[in-house]
Amino acid sequence: MNLPNKLTLSRLVLTAVFVVCFYIPWANTVSLALLVFGVASITDYYDGKIARARGIVTNFGKLFDPLADKILIAAAFILLASDTNIPEASRLPAWIAIVILSREFFVTGIRLVAAGQGAVLAAETLGKHKMLWQILTVIYFMMRQASGEPIFGFTHAAFTASPEVERMVAAGVMYFTTLLTLVSGFSYFWKNRHMFDDA
Repeated sequence: MNLPNKLTLSRLVLTAVFVVCFYIPWANTVSLALLVFGVASITDYYDGKIARARGIVTNFGKLFDPLADKILIAAAFILLASDTNIPEASRLPAWIAIVILSREFFVTGIRLVAAGQGAVLAAETLGKHKMLWQILTVIYFMMRQASGEPIFGFTHAAFTASPEVERMVAAGVMYFTTLLTLVSGFSYFWKNRHMFDDA
């Protein structure tokens, strides 16, 4: 197995570690999960970069790279929306998580249809921008919580100095990411609509 695909698989392992970190009963629970999420996100950048640079783009990578992304993002949004250790006012709204996960299932369904027709669909540019903003949204909401823990305590003032401004920033990031997620999902469907000509 080549290095990019190993990085993709490592992201799946890191996702499991990320989830476990949320349930470790210690003072830096969210901080540790945030660090693991950051490492997992970095592997997403480098597996594709290395694959393209070395000319080793494979069908495995085209399929499992976006799948690993979806599993990581799904885990993060579900935890941010449901973890009772996060104050309700700081949690990600459940409907945001539902919309984003619905889009990911929708695109996965399109890929399954393509696979049934003998085609492998790679991620498109808009989808990559969507992934970046999803990662930034997760990091922002996790950092809000981690700022109250020892490791990232130095960021606490940034989230508490002006609560109203901070809430506006959080809402802006959240809604922009949700909109971009929906637009990218529609774009993906539209570009591959020919696969549903028999509907």
